[in-house]
Amino acid sequence: MASVTQFGYLGLSVSDINAWERFATQTLGLQISGREDDGTLLLRTDEYHHRFLVHPTGKDDLAYIGWEVIGEHELRAMADQLRAAGVEVRQGTPEEARARGVVDVMMFKDPSGNPSEIFYGPLMAFNAPFQSPRPISGFVAGAQGLGHMVVTMDDFETSVNFYRDVLGMRISDYVEVERPPGNRFRLAFFHCNPRHHTIAFYAKSNPPKRLNHFMLQTNSVDDVGATFYLCQDQGVPITRGIGRHTNDHMMSFYMVTPSGFEVEYGWGGRVVDDATWQVQYHQSGSMWGHRPLNR
Repeated sequence: MASVTQFGYLGLSVSDINAWERFATQTLGLQISGREDDGTLLLRTDEYHHRFLVHPTGKDDLAYIGWEVIGEHELRAMADQLRAAGVEVRQGTPEEARARGVVDVMMFKDPSGNPSEIFYGPLMAFNAPFQSPRPISGFVAGAQGLGHMVVTMDDFETSVNFYRDVLGMRISDYVEVERPPGNRFRLAFFHCNPRHHTIAFYAKSNPPKRLNHFMLQTNSVDDVGATFYLCQDQGVPITRGIGRHTNDHMMSFYMVTPSGFEVEYGWGGRVVDDATWQVQYHQSGSMWGHRPLNR
């Protein structure tokens, strides 16, 4: 079957585009790669022209998820798989493809209604290498994609079946966590390239936001430590301090964005070899740390 190859880009709908520009550049260390006439802010992390499209449309949540495939044949095969599964697929217009910075794109919704897109042919910027406005070493992206995201879904099993059997992703592991005390739930973690997971999700009725967090992986552990203290200096709320996860071994911390969802800022993520990987099960989210901090 055809499958997506990476988390190519993330569309965000925000209410305060100026706060997001400051946060993205001065805290996260993302580089501005452009601004659209409608106020959309384009942000990059690597050789791709952009990985984030931040729209000033006021929802403070996920706008859409962009999944990449290798080329035209794979895009058509993915459309066939989606339609065979009963999913309505809409071909993107040339104007929409141009706005995303891709050769071609199609639109659909996952079983929970999360707007999703599949594309091929991303705009590249090798002629202007990534340069962070902060003194950091950069991000692990490229063929591993933007990073990862955790999203709330309406139904757990339906979502597992969709991302595995329709989009062609592979299960890395399951994690059960208790947060807050007395509220235990299960997350499924999926990969589509060597990054341990590209998307993870759990089920929740009427979530206030679909996007729980997205993750940026830095090239150096020093970037994580420096950013942790920078957040304190800047007054950026930190929800969970530095720790190391059980499943992907990422050393990271969590901060709050101007839209209220979180960013995980990490280093040292585990990679997956599909030839040898076996699905795992964890009953704790962290080996150590990730303790809540006073906000």
